[in-house]
Amino acid sequence: MTNNQFVVIGIGQFGEAIARSLSKKGAEVMAIDKSQEVVDYIANDVAYAVALDATDKKALISQNIQKFDAVVIAIGEDFEELLLCAVNLIELNIPRIIVRAKGKVNRKILEKLGLEEIFSPEFEVGAVVAERLLHPTMVNFLDLPDNYIITEIKAPKSIVGQSLGSIKLRESYNINLVTIKNEVVEQHGRDMVKRQHIKGVPLRDTVIEEDDSIVIFGSSKDIEKFIDINS
Repeated sequence: MTNNQFVVIGIGQFGEAIARSLSKKGAEVMAIDKSQEVVDYIANDVAYAVALDATDKKALISQNIQKFDAVVIAIGEDFEELLLCAVNLIELNIPRIIVRAKGKVNRKILEKLGLEEIFSPEFEVGAVVAERLLHPTMVNFLDLPDNYIITEIKAPKSIVGQSLGSIKLRESYNINLVTIKNEVVEQHGRDMVKRQHIKGVPLRDTVIEEDDSIVIFGSSKDIEKFIDINS
């Protein structure tokens, strides 16, 4: 966890929530905003805080942005600025880009750029994005009291082909399996679309398949341990 390095560009409410959540979990965070006032506001709560124009590729390069594991573009109001920033990051071969979209039209444009991890603040919260940054296999996440969580993760390769009885989630990891979801490609009109289906209540002889996601419940510590061991 201590080696995780992330950049958050655009420190509005959404970007601030992500940056603070990541920092609290031990990640090294660089917060970038074009406003010096905003940068000063968050400077004491992140590893680095820099005022610069994210549409300026040379400015991004000057911060060694390529060395970071992922960059979150949380620019909210100016979509043209967000697009220019995204293009810069793509051209710099940033390994992982997570971007904020306001509305379906913006999302479609971002998808045309080849961006896959697109979030809408109306439906996503900073803590969820932070968890997905720290644990890329997480698909969905629900934070519960007393440090317990319910999360959906892509089935690790190490357990694919095994039965639930042999994996022993409860005995080995102190985790309960809620259900299993499977992704299939189906015909929808003229298009082929991916859909997920619930496999129902799993049994001990249920075998984990390659395209499965597992929904599990447990303490955040136990689930992080399970992900780390099987990643």
